[in-house]
Amino acid sequence: MSDSRDSSRDHAISVEAISSERIDSGDNVWTRRLVLFLRIMAVVSVAKGLYHWAQVTGFVGGEEEAFENQSLAWQASTVYFAVIELVAAVGLWLATPWGAVVWLITVVSMTVIELMFPAIYGGSLAVVVAEAVMLAAYLALAWMAARERPP
Repeated sequence: MSDSRDSSRDHAISVEAISSERIDSGDNVWTRRLVLFLRIMAVVSVAKGLYHWAQVTGFVGGEEEAFENQSLAWQASTVYFAVIELVAAVGLWLATPWGAVVWLITVVSMTVIELMFPAIYGGSLAVVVAEAVMLAAYLALAWMAARERPP
């Protein structure tokens, strides 16, 4: 008799836990915004990584812009970004700390290449500004998310 009562109580507790509605107090607003931002950056990273792979495989560009006709520095940079952008995208989508670190490495790498080595990709200031805006947005969201958690 006690076994059936215990099992029915366990069943009731588990059903109640599943069916009970959560009270959304809005305590983690900044954390949710940070995760949304990370997911958006994951999609952007996938697009950038696939674009770099398209350059490597020859799906974009003409005959004169083919991968094998580019400089060794351009080829190495393109392969580097083709791999690291997709790795960062996985980590960002999962909202893992290593994903954010790999993404930050890609942002800093692209900025350094554009500023310090303009011969590789052309030294576009628009790319540098876009990377800086994304970095600033991430830092602001991460800071606000950290503030809403108790010490």
